[in-house]
Amino acid sequence: MEERFDRLAKQLQKMNPALNYQEAREWVEGLWEDFESSRAKAGWEYEEQEVTEKMVTQLITSYGHKLHEYFSNNPKFQRFIKKDGPIH
Repeated sequence: MEERFDRLAKQLQKMNPALNYQEAREWVEGLWEDFESSRAKAGWEYEEQEVTEKMVTQLITSYGHKLHEYFSNNPKFQRFIKKDGPIH
């Protein structure tokens, strides 16, 4: 699991140089947790980690370059938002 998070964090960092490694890692872990908990709440059966990794990779590919601009009222993601960055 550690290797997956590390690889995904480095991939996110390449997509978004505004994030340092620790921030990228926190985003990856947050996206991972959010996807798995959303599936569980919806009543879906647990899938292998490859399914979650594929989804997180898709999110990084689609939105990784803008994650530093993300604004959410969801407290889970508030900790990822830079206080001095743009708010949309």
